[in-house]
Amino acid sequence: MTEFEGFPRSFFGFLRTLAANNERAWFHANKERFARDVQRPLSQFIAAMAPRLNEISKAFIADPRPNGGSMFRIHRDVRFSRDKRPYKEHAACQFRHRSGRDVHAPGFYVHLAPGEVFFGGGLWMPDADSLNRVRSRIAGKPALWKKIVMDKGFLAHFGGIEGESLMRPPRGFDAGHVFIADLKRKSFVATRRSSERAAHSAEFVGQVAESFRALAPLMGFLCDALDLAY
Repeated sequence: MTEFEGFPRSFFGFLRTLAANNERAWFHANKERFARDVQRPLSQFIAAMAPRLNEISKAFIADPRPNGGSMFRIHRDVRFSRDKRPYKEHAACQFRHRSGRDVHAPGFYVHLAPGEVFFGGGLWMPDADSLNRVRSRIAGKPALWKKIVMDKGFLAHFGGIEGESLMRPPRGFDAGHVFIADLKRKSFVATRRSSERAAHSAEFVGQVAESFRALAPLMGFLCDALDLAY
């Protein structure tokens, strides 16, 4: 397996400094530092995760390329946002399903920011058809859904399912369904909080892989709902 010694302190140091200087001129002057302190260690982390992810499911991809791979771009899309800061103040990667074309596909996720480190996965803000298919599977397989999301180990590890929800029950679904709270969700994700200290350690890869393994039943359910291999 690829060796990973943990994220260097300069990784979070760069992100802290970026938050205080979030403008194009500063970033352009520090592009080499960004490549060295952020992109390189994140690429090494992704490469180290590849064999562990393969043991969990061969359907998800760990691509260490800094552009076009599992790593998210640092640039923000500000076209429709009042917040015009040009750069994200965190680093992140998504290990996406091999059939997925964007962030809305099933995937595992790692988020790294000063004071905010977490990882997990699921299905985030899918298109209307995919969302309806997941809801239909929950409605039609309540016992299976209960077995996954009410499992003691799952709840102890993640605390439960997260995801933005509708105010009212979605059209075509029983408002009295035992899992109406989940049927109202627009995303189905579970995450585990960690820390900068943990991210600095060589053990971080194993901690993330442990959480990904704990997500296997949920990811399998979501993939089945979308007719995807797991």
